[in-house]
Amino acid sequence: MHIHILGICGTFMGGLAVLARASGFKVTGCDANVYPPMSTQLVSQGIELMEGYAPQQIQLKPDLFVIGNAITRGNPLMEEILNRNLPYTSGPQWLSEHILRNKWVLAVAGTHGKTTTSSMLAWILEYAELAPGFLIGGIPENFGISARLGGKSKHQSDYQEPSSFFVIEADEYDTAFFDKRSKFIHYHPRTAVLNNLEFDHADIFTDLTAIQRQFHHLVRTIPGNGLIVSNGLEKNLQQVLSQGCWTPVEKFGVNDGWQTRTLTAQHVEIVFQEQSHGTLQWDLLGEHNRMNALAAIAAARHAGIPPAIAITALSQFKNVKRRMEIRGVINGITVYDDFAHHPTAIKTTLSGLRHKVGNARIIAVLEPRSNTMKMGVWKDSLAASLAIADQIFCYANHADWDVQAALSTLGEKVSSYNELVSLIEAITITCRSGDHILIMSNGGFEGIHEKLMKSLDSHH
Repeated sequence: MHIHILGICGTFMGGLAVLARASGFKVTGCDANVYPPMSTQLVSQGIELMEGYAPQQIQLKPDLFVIGNAITRGNPLMEEILNRNLPYTSGPQWLSEHILRNKWVLAVAGTHGKTTTSSMLAWILEYAELAPGFLIGGIPENFGISARLGGKSKHQSDYQEPSSFFVIEADEYDTAFFDKRSKFIHYHPRTAVLNNLEFDHADIFTDLTAIQRQFHHLVRTIPGNGLIVSNGLEKNLQQVLSQGCWTPVEKFGVNDGWQTRTLTAQHVEIVFQEQSHGTLQWDLLGEHNRMNALAAIAAARHAGIPPAIAITALSQFKNVKRRMEIRGVINGITVYDDFAHHPTAIKTTLSGLRHKVGNARIIAVLEPRSNTMKMGVWKDSLAASLAIADQIFCYANHADWDVQAALSTLGEKVSSYNELVSLIEAITITCRSGDHILIMSNGGFEGIHEKLMKSLDSHH
């Protein structure tokens, strides 16, 4: 069977392409921006890529067109598909029908921490020799890839199918222009993690209630012999579950569920219902990562992995690229890359870094780039999330609102720039040995990391 993927270079659709190719499908695809690293990764898998959405691509005569959620009406190839009544489906729907069917799906949903928690969970299953498949919106450093079909567990015979376990990052963003349900509605998990829930994606959701409705649709799909692992501190999730729940629930972060007890900065005791299951020793920063670990341990336990094994696995967890990833140390100045783009995530990330570096100076560099951030939905709460930093630089090129005015309560420690060259120059002049530069964006930030490190090297 031949599928042609529209929007193939997105993280989700690119991962889907890899899974399809590994399953024996012929895969081709197109995108408006075909460039490394995704293009290189896909071509290496034997997937033919095309730049743009020319209507002539229908001459490939695939059996099915798979449509990414970045594709809109008016797209020339999509219009041709519709005019000719050619068969098409969404990425999540295709994934559900061809990859996830007959799998034990472990889905991780929530506003924050999906990628990290999914990566932790996949690694625990891998450590336990269950050879899980996965599709994650980032690259877990323990694997070096964002998606794989899954191998044969060491507990399986030669005659059994590949691993029945599949870990997926369950995004609440919409499925496609013709299916406005959240992606995660298609996944039908047996084990579901609900990490947290805040307002996000203002471009498709009118308010928090609209997002909660989608989360409850997810809850409705989880079987009675499944498990929901839910953040017990989140009132917004409690409201979702109160609308109706037909599945057992284990909570984390609360006394009657899973908890951590901090012994030292790197030693955390894991407790479930007041019973200790061992001590986790690791280097990850922040309370948010401890909560992510609890969720992963609880979900893995439902899949049959004892907490003690999960704890040992997490002691070898290497995190995810772009999650407090150190990109380099230049003349005593440490440069970090982080995906944070929501005020809660920004504040949590900065707090974790402050805990690590003590009184050393933290230079926060933010690109408001997500659709919700560009719209200015969070502009009134952004200052409070950045307050812990000693100096703040904002790249305002994508924002449709006055960044400097929104952050005015932070006084002289804030600077905003519309030109990347000017921004890099200002940061370079400000920094000195011992500083920690935290760069935060959910996009590529025009390659600022390498450009800034080059500037720091030549200046200092």
